[in-house]
Formats: sequence, structure tokens, C-alpha cells
Amino acid sequence: MKIPVRNLWLLQLFASDLYQHHADEFAGAEELPEDLPELVAQMLAEEVESRLHTGLSVGFTRAEANLHRVRGRIDVLDTTRHRLLERGLVRCRYDTIVTDTPANRLTRSALRKAAALLPNDPRYRSLALQLEAAGVTGPAPRPDIVPSLRRQRLLARDHRMLSLAELLLTMSVPDPAHREFVTVAPDDSDHYLRKLFERAVYGFYRHTLERRGWSVRPGTRLSWNIDRISEGMQPVLPGMQTDITLRAPHRPGGDVRRRVVIDTKFTAITQAGHHRTTTLSSHYLYQIYAYLMSQHHLGDEHRHAEGLMLHPVVDGHFDEDVVIQGHRIRFATVDLRASAIAIAHHLIRAISRSGDSETTT
Repeated sequence: MKIPVRNLWLLQLFASDLYQHHADEFAGAEELPEDLPELVAQMLAEEVESRLHTGLSVGFTRAEANLHRVRGRIDVLDTTRHRLLERGLVRCRYDTIVTDTPANRLTRSALRKAAALLPNDPRYRSLALQLEAAGVTGPAPRPDIVPSLRRQRLLARDHRMLSLAELLLTMSVPDPAHREFVTVAPDDSDHYLRKLFERAVYGFYRHTLERRGWSVRPGTRLSWNIDRISEGMQPVLPGMQTDITLRAPHRPGGDVRRRVVIDTKFTAITQAGHHRTTTLSSHYLYQIYAYLMSQHHLGDEHRHAEGLMLHPVVDGHFDEDVVIQGHRIRFATVDLRASAIAIAHHLIRAISRSGDSETTT
């Protein structure tokens, strides 16, 4: 099954850490996909120029050498075995400062891609060569190491540069020659597209709703309300994990705080049925029902929680809901063939109470 996607880069932009924290810098760029690579490349170039001016972030590597003075720790065995003291030398093991770090190598790789995408601008190739002249010469790491790099305290000032490099390296740049909708991705697999859609929805809601006081949480694990369980059941009992959980702002003296449990699926929202033309997947309905009903013991907020199954449009737009045992469960689609503004409207509409484009608390 093919999911029609107008611009895969838009999902990648929504899913990026850069969009979640610096989306204002992309104001208006969503409607001009051909300009996005150049915009990201320019932002990256500015960051690299600043780093070259103030000094690149550095790391440490272990080195060994025969030295005339002690540095670090003495390797007594090698010093004695090779009779180095007789020549006025000592074998030492020590840490040395280097600029050839994974973060700098990733940035150099992104500049090379920018140079290939924008061959008429020599700025990017020049900056890549300047990094190499500064000692950044090792192989480029995979972009998926960026989250671990962001957690390193010494790289705090490089967060924006790393986010720009990550986005540029993973971006599927739209081809102006193709007017048809495509599903091509850097890693052309169903798993990649499913996770990308989930991260894009999370990134959009985080950027859009948190500024309005909402809480947006990804990947929440849920526990069963178990009264008794046998020893053999414990290791085989399936777990539960939502994709996204939204909580509306708390209003003193107001109603129970609104809670929306979202599960994203990168599949058609309906399928052929045995006794009717189309039907919802019973598996998906049972899944969201279990997420909601299993949490009643946690309080009123959970007893009034809503469920949302979010799918991309395949055969046509779908937006219907049902209330089951006090829980509103909504099945809605997002048209990935639409413009960024229309996609944003679909996502906001999907969590609205009244079906309009305003989120209500």
C-alpha cells in the first residue's frame, strides 16, 4: 500500500528537534519547499562560521608516546622493557585535545551535502575545507547519533548546529521535476515512515500546544490494573504504550482536566470487511479502548480521557467519532498531499472537541 505524501521534507521538518524549539525561524518556508534546503544550509553555514571564529568544540582522545618529560600516566612496563630511561625517555599514556569529534564530523558531512545541493554557492565547500584544515578529517557518523550528542554537557552550545546538520542530512529534498505525490524516504521502509509520521505529529503538537499551556508527552507506557496474576502470566502479558498523550491546561475550579491519548498509524483508516464494503480495523479500536479503560483507577481525568486514532489520507478524508462507556474515541485522517497550512489545520481539528479548527480545553 502506498501512502501519498506531497513533501516528505515537511514531515521531517515537523519531526526535527529544530522545529520543536526554533519553528519561528521557518515562518513562511513551509509553503516554499524548493527554498527549504537553501534556508537550512544558510542557517548551518552561519553557525559554522561562528564556531570557526570563536573556536570549535573539542573532545579528548587517548594517545601513547615516548616523551622526554612525564605526561599523563607512565607505562612502567614498556619504559623498562625498552630501556627508555637510558635514552632520557619515558613511555606515557595521556589524553590529548582534538577537534576531530563526531559532532564536527557530522557538521562537515552536512556542509558537503549542502555543497552538492547548491553547487553555485562556494560557501559550503569552503567551510567544509576549513573544518578539515582545523583537523576534522575522520569519517562522518550517522545522523541518528545526534540525540546522544545533545546530551553531552560539553556540546551544549552546539545544539542548534547539530539540529541543522541532522535535518539537512536526513531531508528528502523535493524534486521540482516531479509533480506526482511520492513516498520516497532516506530509508525507504514502512518502519521509517511509521516512525516519521509519529514523530512529526508529536513535534507539531509540542510546538503548537505547549505555548498554549498544554502538556505534550511522547511514548507513555501504561500499566494494567491487575488484581491478581499467576507466575506464568507475568512474563507473557502484553504491555501497552501510547504514541502521544496531550493534557489541556489546568483551569482552577473548572472541569476535569482534558486528556487525549493519541495512537498514530501509517495505514489506511478503513479496510474491506467480510459483510460490508469498508470497516474500521477492530484491532485498532480494541487497542485504543484498552488504553482508555485500563486507566480508570488513576482518577477522574483518566475516566474521562479521549482517544484519537490518527491516519494519513489514502482513499478519502475520514473524521468520525463514537462515545463508548464515557470515552470519546475519534478516528481522523491527515492529508499528507496538502499544503503545510492545511496539514496543520487537520492536526488541530483532530483534537478539537466541536470539530472546528479551535482546540478547546
